[in-house]
Amino acid sequence: MITSRPAEAATAAHDRVYRTLRTRIMHGEIAPGEALTLRGIGTEFGVSMTPARESVRRLVAEGALFLSSSGRVSTPELTSERIEELAALRALLEVELASRALPRAHMALIDRLQMINTTIAEVIVNRDAVGYIRTNLEFHRTLYLRAQAPAMLAMAETVWLQLGPTMRALYGRLRRTDPPHYHKLIIAALKAGDEPGLRLAVRSDVTQGLRLLTT
Repeated sequence: MITSRPAEAATAAHDRVYRTLRTRIMHGEIAPGEALTLRGIGTEFGVSMTPARESVRRLVAEGALFLSSSGRVSTPELTSERIEELAALRALLEVELASRALPRAHMALIDRLQMINTTIAEVIVNRDAVGYIRTNLEFHRTLYLRAQAPAMLAMAETVWLQLGPTMRALYGRLRRTDPPHYHKLIIAALKAGDEPGLRLAVRSDVTQGLRLLTT
């Protein structure tokens, strides 16, 4: 019997590299404009050039990495116009996801969101930028999963991915000392079943900070 183990191994290697790099970029572990090389990726992950190249190709297609005409690969340095566009997309997609999640919001979900918000407060105290971005996105993803709209959530995650390095830069500018104010309003609106209040709180939460980068 002929097996396809080499092909399966190559696919597994590619998937591992892709998912790890994707998570790093989304959580702001890589700074805007930071260069990556196929050789460096291959060395770090212990893979050949093919999985490294395929991972980079997928991330370029998603807008997580930028490929210059000279072949240089780096995380994008977003213009003010691009940040404004992505902020507008967040407002459209995430407000709709939250609205769809509201009828399915139960106390277990609200308790979970409150727990995540407590963790956010802890990482802020520790000045942990990556931890802040990771737990902040966890807060939003936990809510949006209740919308049962996987295509819309996938689009929102692509926007998060493109914004990841920029969010790291934003965190340094904000110098937060308290948990996000609008998270409390989101939780309060969920408890009250207040859809207009929820939509306003989510829109404000996902756009307010980004506006600082366009001024």
